[in-house]
Amino acid sequence: MKKFALFVFNGDPICFIHVLLNALDMAEKGYGAKIIIEGAATKLIPELEKKANPLHQLWKKARAQGLVEGVCKVCANKMETIGEAKTMGLPLLEDVLGHPGMARFHDAGYEIITF
Repeated sequence: MKKFALFVFNGDPICFIHVLLNALDMAEKGYGAKIIIEGAATKLIPELEKKANPLHQLWKKARAQGLVEGVCKVCANKMETIGEAKTMGLPLLEDVLGHPGMARFHDAGYEIITF
């Protein structure tokens, strides 16, 4: 099975929707897909939980399918969303000086895609 690690750094919701759509599509087609939220994208965390947010349903579906691997600990702290990430039970990824490392995904056979 082909596997993809989708690292989303961009905090623009229009970019983030493509991450969600692609992860869900990949999973539906039998591929492994993991979303890793990094950089400015960590600012979106509390917004994604709001029912009025246009991305909420896709976010909820991606989470329910276990596609969200986690959130960068350092970036969520910098963007002041670490509390929300913890409240939502999102794993804080910190294996490379507080940031999620790409090497472990590569070593596990994931193709890395950045947004």
